Amino acid sequence: MKTTESRVHTQKEVAEFTHVKELGGIELLNASYHKQNFSRHSHEGYTVGVIESGAQRFYRTGGNHIAPQNSIILVNADEVHNGCSAAENGWSYRAMYPLPEQFSQLNQELGLASKGAPYFPEPVVYDKPMAEMLRMMFHTLDTSDNRLLRETLLYSAMMKLISRHSRTKAEPSKAAAAQTQLLLVKEFLDDYPSIDISLEELATLAGLSPFYLIKQFQKKYGLPPHAYQIQSRIRLAKQKIKEGYKLMDVALECGFHDQSHLSRHFKRTMGVTPGKYAK
Repeated sequence: MKTTESRVHTQKEVAEFTHVKELGGIELLNASYHKQNFSRHSHEGYTVGVIESGAQRFYRTGGNHIAPQNSIILVNADEVHNGCSAAENGWSYRAMYPLPEQFSQLNQELGLASKGAPYFPEPVVYDKPMAEMLRMMFHTLDTSDNRLLRETLLYSAMMKLISRHSRTKAEPSKAAAAQTQLLLVKEFLDDYPSIDISLEELATLAGLSPFYLIKQFQKKYGLPPHAYQIQSRIRLAKQKIKEGYKLMDVALECGFHDQSHLSRHFKRTMGVTPGKYAK
Protein backbone atom coordinates (compact mmCIF):
# COMPACT_ATOMS: atom_id res chain seq x y z
CA MET A 1 0.00 0.00 0.00
CA LYS A 2 1.19 3.53 -0.68
CA THR A 3 1.99 5.47 2.45
CA THR A 4 3.28 8.83 1.26
CA GLU A 5 3.54 10.54 -2.09
CA SER A 6 5.20 13.65 -3.48
CA ARG A 7 4.85 14.99 -7.01
CA VAL A 8 6.41 18.10 -8.54
CA HIS A 9 5.74 19.56 -12.00
CA THR A 10 7.88 22.12 -13.75
CA GLN A 11 8.53 22.59 -17.43
CA LYS A 12 9.34 19.07 -18.65
CA GLU A 13 10.27 18.10 -15.08
CA VAL A 14 8.24 15.55 -13.11
CA ALA A 15 9.29 13.62 -10.00
CA GLU A 16 6.97 11.44 -7.94
CA PHE A 17 8.20 9.65 -4.83
CA THR A 18 6.13 6.83 -3.37
CA HIS A 19 6.82 4.75 -0.26
CA VAL A 20 5.44 1.20 -0.22
CA LYS A 21 5.16 -1.04 2.84
CA GLU A 22 6.45 -4.23 1.27
CA LEU A 23 9.77 -5.61 2.59
CA GLY A 24 9.66 -3.13 5.46
CA GLY A 25 9.26 -0.10 3.19
CA ILE A 26 10.90 0.78 -0.12
CA GLU A 27 11.05 4.19 -1.80
CA LEU A 28 9.97 4.33 -5.47
CA LEU A 29 10.49 7.12 -8.02
CA ASN A 30 8.64 7.94 -11.23
CA ALA A 31 10.46 10.82 -12.92
CA SER A 32 10.91 12.76 -16.15
CA TYR A 33 13.77 15.28 -16.29
CA HIS A 34 14.96 17.72 -18.90
CA LYS A 35 17.45 20.10 -17.28
CA GLN A 36 17.92 18.45 -13.88
CA ASN A 37 21.60 17.97 -13.07
CA PHE A 38 22.25 15.82 -10.00
CA SER A 39 25.47 16.53 -8.14
CA ARG A 40 27.64 13.64 -6.98
CA HIS A 41 25.91 11.99 -4.06
CA SER A 42 25.09 8.60 -2.58
CA HIS A 43 22.05 6.81 -1.16
CA GLU A 44 21.85 4.44 1.77
CA GLY A 45 19.89 2.15 -0.55
CA TYR A 46 20.55 0.74 -4.00
CA THR A 47 19.25 2.42 -7.14
CA VAL A 48 17.49 0.08 -9.57
CA GLY A 49 15.98 2.01 -12.48
CA VAL A 50 14.49 1.38 -15.92
CA ILE A 51 14.89 4.08 -18.58
CA GLU A 52 11.48 4.62 -20.18
CA SER A 53 12.48 7.28 -22.74
CA GLY A 54 15.47 9.37 -23.72
CA ALA A 55 18.84 8.61 -22.15
CA GLN A 56 20.65 9.39 -18.92
CA ARG A 57 24.34 10.11 -18.45
CA PHE A 58 25.75 9.33 -15.02
CA TYR A 59 28.97 8.74 -13.12
CA ARG A 60 29.55 5.48 -11.22
CA THR A 61 32.51 3.22 -10.45
CA GLY A 62 35.14 5.72 -11.54
CA GLY A 63 33.68 6.48 -14.97
CA ASN A 64 30.80 8.00 -16.92
CA HIS A 65 28.06 5.85 -18.45
CA ILE A 66 25.07 6.34 -20.71
CA ALA A 67 21.80 4.47 -20.11
CA PRO A 68 19.48 4.58 -23.16
CA GLN A 69 15.80 3.67 -23.40
CA ASN A 70 14.93 0.17 -22.08
CA SER A 71 18.24 -0.26 -20.26
CA ILE A 72 18.50 -0.83 -16.49
CA ILE A 73 20.56 1.41 -14.19
CA LEU A 74 22.21 -0.26 -11.19
CA VAL A 75 23.94 1.72 -8.44
CA ASN A 76 25.06 -0.03 -5.27
CA ALA A 77 24.23 1.29 -1.81
CA ASP A 78 26.53 4.14 -0.67
CA GLU A 79 28.08 4.30 -4.14
CA VAL A 80 28.81 7.84 -5.35
CA HIS A 81 27.00 8.79 -8.55
CA ASN A 82 25.41 11.75 -10.34
CA GLY A 83 23.03 12.18 -13.28
CA CYS A 84 22.00 14.39 -16.18
CA SER A 85 20.38 14.07 -19.58
CA ALA A 86 22.20 12.39 -22.45
CA ALA A 87 19.42 13.22 -24.93
CA GLU A 88 18.06 16.49 -26.28
CA ASN A 89 14.61 15.93 -24.76
CA GLY A 90 15.81 14.64 -21.40
CA TRP A 91 14.97 11.26 -19.92
CA SER A 92 12.28 9.49 -17.92
CA TYR A 93 12.61 6.45 -15.71
CA ARG A 94 11.12 4.33 -12.94
CA ALA A 95 13.34 3.45 -9.99
CA MET A 96 13.35 1.83 -6.56
CA TYR A 97 15.79 2.20 -3.68
CA PRO A 98 15.93 -1.05 -1.65
CA LEU A 99 18.22 -1.09 1.39
CA PRO A 100 21.13 -3.56 1.74
CA GLU A 101 19.33 -5.43 4.52
CA GLN A 102 16.32 -5.95 2.25
CA PHE A 103 18.50 -7.54 -0.42
CA SER A 104 20.30 -9.55 2.30
CA GLN A 105 16.92 -10.90 3.43
CA LEU A 106 16.29 -12.17 -0.09
CA ASN A 107 19.80 -13.63 -0.29
CA GLN A 108 18.95 -15.70 2.80
CA GLU A 109 15.89 -17.04 1.04
CA LEU A 110 18.08 -17.97 -1.95
CA GLY A 111 20.46 -19.84 0.35
CA LEU A 112 23.15 -17.19 -0.14
CA ALA A 113 23.11 -15.74 3.38
CA SER A 114 26.90 -15.93 3.66
CA LYS A 115 27.25 -13.50 0.75
CA GLY A 116 25.36 -10.69 2.48
CA ALA A 117 24.01 -7.88 0.32
CA PRO A 118 24.68 -8.27 -3.42
CA TYR A 119 27.08 -6.21 -5.52
CA PHE A 120 26.10 -5.16 -9.03
CA PRO A 121 29.30 -4.70 -11.07
CA GLU A 122 27.71 -3.21 -14.20
CA PRO A 123 26.26 0.33 -14.01
CA VAL A 124 24.07 -0.29 -17.10
CA VAL A 125 22.63 -3.64 -18.16
CA TYR A 126 20.62 -4.59 -21.24
CA ASP A 127 18.14 -7.29 -20.24
CA LYS A 128 14.74 -6.93 -21.90
CA PRO A 129 12.92 -9.64 -19.85
CA MET A 130 14.27 -8.13 -16.61
CA ALA A 131 13.25 -4.62 -17.70
CA GLU A 132 9.72 -5.80 -18.51
CA MET A 133 9.47 -7.56 -15.16
CA LEU A 134 10.49 -4.38 -13.35
CA ARG A 135 7.92 -2.37 -15.34
CA MET A 136 5.20 -4.86 -14.40
CA MET A 137 6.26 -4.61 -10.76
CA PHE A 138 6.16 -0.79 -10.78
CA HIS A 139 2.75 -0.77 -12.49
CA THR A 140 1.33 -3.24 -9.98
CA LEU A 141 2.65 -1.30 -6.99
CA ASP A 142 1.03 1.83 -8.49
CA THR A 143 -2.37 0.32 -9.22
CA SER A 144 -3.11 -2.79 -7.15
CA ASP A 145 -4.05 -3.21 -3.49
CA ASN A 146 -3.70 -7.01 -3.68
CA ARG A 147 -0.99 -7.65 -1.09
CA LEU A 148 -0.17 -11.13 -2.34
CA LEU A 149 0.27 -9.93 -5.92
CA ARG A 150 2.33 -6.88 -4.90
CA GLU A 151 4.67 -8.87 -2.69
CA THR A 152 5.02 -11.69 -5.22
CA LEU A 153 6.09 -9.34 -8.02
CA LEU A 154 8.43 -7.31 -5.80
CA TYR A 155 10.15 -10.39 -4.34
CA SER A 156 10.36 -12.09 -7.72
CA ALA A 157 11.85 -9.06 -9.48
CA MET A 158 14.48 -8.48 -6.79
CA MET A 159 15.46 -12.14 -6.60
CA LYS A 160 15.72 -12.37 -10.40
CA LEU A 161 17.87 -9.24 -10.42
CA ILE A 162 20.22 -10.79 -7.85
CA SER A 163 20.50 -14.08 -9.71
CA ARG A 164 21.10 -12.48 -13.13
CA HIS A 165 23.27 -9.44 -12.44
CA SER A 166 24.95 -9.55 -9.01
CA ARG A 167 28.11 -11.05 -7.66
CA THR A 168 30.00 -11.00 -4.39
CA LYS A 169 32.22 -7.95 -4.21
CA ALA A 170 35.87 -8.65 -3.55
CA GLU A 171 36.82 -7.00 -0.29
CA PRO A 172 39.92 -4.79 -0.31
CA SER A 173 43.04 -6.20 1.23
CA LYS A 174 43.33 -5.81 4.98
CA ALA A 175 46.70 -4.22 4.27
CA ALA A 176 44.96 -1.26 2.61
CA ALA A 177 45.80 1.91 4.49
CA ALA A 178 43.79 2.98 7.52
CA GLN A 179 40.67 0.87 6.90
CA THR A 180 39.61 0.85 10.56
CA GLN A 181 40.29 4.55 11.06
CA LEU A 182 38.38 5.53 7.92
CA LEU A 183 35.40 3.42 8.97
CA LEU A 184 35.45 5.16 12.35
CA VAL A 185 35.17 8.55 10.64
CA LYS A 186 32.39 7.34 8.33
CA GLU A 187 30.39 5.91 11.23
CA PHE A 188 30.79 9.15 13.18
CA LEU A 189 29.45 11.18 10.24
CA ASP A 190 26.59 8.69 9.80
CA ASP A 191 25.65 8.71 13.49
CA TYR A 192 26.10 12.45 14.16
CA PRO A 193 25.49 14.24 10.85
CA SER A 194 24.32 17.52 12.38
CA ILE A 195 27.42 18.09 14.54
CA ASP A 196 29.67 20.93 13.41
CA ILE A 197 32.98 19.06 13.55
CA SER A 198 36.30 20.26 12.13
CA LEU A 199 38.69 18.34 9.91
CA GLU A 200 41.28 18.52 12.69
CA GLU A 201 38.84 16.91 15.11
CA LEU A 202 38.01 14.12 12.66
CA ALA A 203 41.70 13.55 12.01
CA THR A 204 42.33 13.31 15.75
CA LEU A 205 39.44 10.85 16.10
CA ALA A 206 40.98 8.66 13.39
CA GLY A 207 44.59 9.10 14.46
CA LEU A 208 45.50 10.32 10.97
CA SER A 209 46.83 13.56 9.54
CA PRO A 210 44.14 15.85 8.04
CA PHE A 211 45.61 15.64 4.54
CA TYR A 212 45.92 11.84 4.68
CA LEU A 213 42.35 11.56 5.99
CA ILE A 214 40.92 13.61 3.10
CA LYS A 215 42.88 11.66 0.48
CA GLN A 216 42.13 8.17 1.83
CA PHE A 217 38.49 8.89 2.77
CA GLN A 218 37.70 10.10 -0.75
CA LYS A 219 39.53 7.13 -2.25
CA LYS A 220 37.50 4.67 -0.18
CA TYR A 221 34.05 6.33 -0.09
CA GLY A 222 34.07 8.46 -3.26
CA LEU A 223 33.54 11.79 -1.47
CA PRO A 224 35.70 13.91 0.84
CA PRO A 225 34.52 14.06 4.48
CA HIS A 226 32.68 17.39 4.17
CA ALA A 227 30.68 16.20 1.11
CA TYR A 228 29.92 12.90 2.81
CA GLN A 229 28.63 14.85 5.82
CA ILE A 230 26.18 16.69 3.54
CA GLN A 231 24.84 13.34 2.27
CA SER A 232 24.37 12.13 5.85
CA ARG A 233 22.48 15.33 6.65
CA ILE A 234 20.22 14.84 3.61
CA ARG A 235 19.40 11.31 4.79
CA LEU A 236 18.52 12.63 8.24
CA ALA A 237 16.42 15.39 6.66
CA LYS A 238 14.44 12.84 4.61
CA GLN A 239 13.72 10.89 7.79
CA LYS A 240 12.53 13.98 9.69
CA ILE A 241 10.39 15.16 6.76
CA LYS A 242 8.67 11.75 6.71
CA GLU A 243 8.06 12.12 10.45
CA GLY A 244 6.26 15.43 9.85
CA TYR A 245 8.78 17.97 11.14
CA LYS A 246 8.50 21.56 9.88
CA LEU A 247 11.07 22.33 7.22
CA MET A 248 12.77 25.11 9.20
CA ASP A 249 13.17 22.72 12.13
CA VAL A 250 14.48 20.03 9.78
CA ALA A 251 17.09 22.41 8.41
CA LEU A 252 18.38 23.48 11.81
CA GLU A 253 18.28 20.03 13.40
CA CYS A 254 20.15 18.49 10.47
CA GLY A 255 23.02 20.98 10.58
CA PHE A 256 22.06 23.32 7.72
CA HIS A 257 22.35 27.11 8.14
CA ASP A 258 18.72 27.72 7.19
CA GLN A 259 15.88 26.38 5.07
CA SER A 260 17.31 27.68 1.79
CA HIS A 261 20.63 25.96 2.53
CA LEU A 262 18.76 22.69 3.07
CA SER A 263 16.68 23.23 -0.06
CA ARG A 264 19.69 23.84 -2.29
CA HIS A 265 21.51 20.66 -1.27
CA PHE A 266 18.31 18.58 -1.10
CA LYS A 267 17.30 19.41 -4.68
CA ARG A 268 20.77 18.69 -6.04
CA THR A 269 20.59 15.25 -4.45
CA MET A 270 16.91 14.28 -4.68
CA GLY A 271 15.73 16.24 -7.72
CA VAL A 272 12.93 17.95 -5.77
CA THR A 273 12.81 20.57 -3.03
CA PRO A 274 12.14 19.52 0.59
CA GLY A 275 8.69 21.12 0.38
CA LYS A 276 7.71 19.08 -2.66
CA TYR A 277 9.13 15.92 -1.11
CA ALA A 278 7.09 16.57 2.04
CA LYS A 279 3.84 16.64 0.06
